[in-house]
Amino acid sequence: MIKPSTFQFLKDVSQNNNREWFAEHKAEYEEAREDVLQLVQLLIPEIAKADPLFSAETDPKKCVLRIYRDVRFSKNKDPYKTNFGIWFSARTKGGNEPGYYLHMQPGNCFIAGGYWMPEAPHLKLIRQEIDYNISDFLDIIQEKDFAKNFRFSMENALKNAPKGYDPADPNISYLKLKSFEVIRELKEEDFFKSNIVDKLKSYFETIYPLVAFLRNSLEQ
Repeated sequence: MIKPSTFQFLKDVSQNNNREWFAEHKAEYEEAREDVLQLVQLLIPEIAKADPLFSAETDPKKCVLRIYRDVRFSKNKDPYKTNFGIWFSARTKGGNEPGYYLHMQPGNCFIAGGYWMPEAPHLKLIRQEIDYNISDFLDIIQEKDFAKNFRFSMENALKNAPKGYDPADPNISYLKLKSFEVIRELKEEDFFKSNIVDKLKSYFETIYPLVAFLRNSLEQ
């Protein structure tokens, strides 16, 4: 479970997002990060049980994303994120493949899975796989536990049907997508409970068939 002080640190960062304050409270950051790493350490073997391509030997430090923001191309020049982002994938540290994501932020906690903004070659393959195997895709996202616990994000989508696809296709909304991800909101209090690992394990197990489908589409 996570200590309330970890979320308190994130709240403090949001109110004091500057380098001077952060330098003075670096020890609090390190303590909060270590708290997150301990949770990740417990989650890794559970994800490995659900996903055979995910290694139980994964280094927790490679899963926890940096708190330092890249402000080079952003109008928001705040130097620090106000969340802990945790990315679990089979092969890489970044998000350029299907995987699982855990977001810890006061008032905005969630678990997600799938493939966020794949590059053009991967996007083409995923659309092709959904088009060719729409029944398999729908079986995954309409499965009882899946549909009960997760919503399919429809936010990143084209306005019109992608080239080569029929606008009248009954499943065109999925073919228009530029991201293929599902999300479930979590409560901050969930992380303070002793059953948080079991709860997240269950969600990872539910997401896995979608991750596997997306991976398979890239192996064509």
